[in-house]
Amino acid sequence: MTALLVATERALFVARRATRWSVEESLKDKSPEALAVDPRHPGRAYAGTCGHGLWRTDDAGRTWDQVGRGITHAEVTAVAVSPAEAGAVYAGTEPSAVFRSENGGETWSELSGLRALPSSRSWAFPPRPETHHVRWIETDPTVPGRVFVAIEAGALVRTLDGGRTWLDRVRGGPIDTHAAATHPLAPGRLYSAAGDGYFESTDAGESWSRRVDGLRHRYLVGVAVHPADPDVVIVSAASGPFVAYRPGRAEAHVYRKIGRGGFQPAMTGLPDAQGTVASRFAVSPGEPGVIYAANNHGIFRTDDAGKSWRAVEIPRPQHAFDRGVDALTCLPD
Repeated sequence: MTALLVATERALFVARRATRWSVEESLKDKSPEALAVDPRHPGRAYAGTCGHGLWRTDDAGRTWDQVGRGITHAEVTAVAVSPAEAGAVYAGTEPSAVFRSENGGETWSELSGLRALPSSRSWAFPPRPETHHVRWIETDPTVPGRVFVAIEAGALVRTLDGGRTWLDRVRGGPIDTHAAATHPLAPGRLYSAAGDGYFESTDAGESWSRRVDGLRHRYLVGVAVHPADPDVVIVSAASGPFVAYRPGRAEAHVYRKIGRGGFQPAMTGLPDAQGTVASRFAVSPGEPGVIYAANNHGIFRTDDAGKSWRAVEIPRPQHAFDRGVDALTCLPD
């Protein structure tokens, strides 16, 4: 059985497929906005919420408990589990801070060196420039303690030792990363979907290449990498933030690229870009080669690296996705 966790402003929806799809609603009115799965504990996942802290499930989303003792901010905007560090979980907040747990999310301590980085003086979230937040945390799947943290907006920074020390942004790197990815078959490679374009690093963030050939829309929101081929990348893109997130004026696209080739449209089977918000992606651990996408029109699935998509026929609650999707992940049930 496969389970999809879909975070929306309204609630967290858990879609399960056995012989057919069913949907459950959790964390109603808690505005879940960040999701992470624990690969070491089947059925365990985390949900960060807007104003209601961090929650954990140990039964694939059937029940949720609030965790996070030691996280000092109620808005948890990013969460990640390290597959290379037993028990290590990272959570990011607004205002920007990163916390680490070494016991599966029960207790947390702040990694305060993040806030001492020189670039922190320039961090600002454009709609509310008086503040900023951690938009994404990406843990390295092969190197314990190597973690990448994206601040919205202002920096993509790194720690190589689990947060004891930090390395600031580098020249030529992304400033406004919205989602990042790593790949176990490509050690040291980092993929960034950013408001300032698409970036790749092959040396764990020491240097970056901005690769936008073929992208007619360069405000990127989501990124996914084919689970069996680190050279195949899928992104969601728009011409700017006002058409990326707001259904009333939305126009968002999906592109794919292979290796050093340019991006090409990958919209076959997806809704028309007009009226569609930027998609969020998830790779399925239980379905080799499968990538899911979610937007305000529902959930879609590709098993050919984005060449074609088809709608996932789930019994979707009325208006559940109308304002778009904030996060998507999947886990074996």
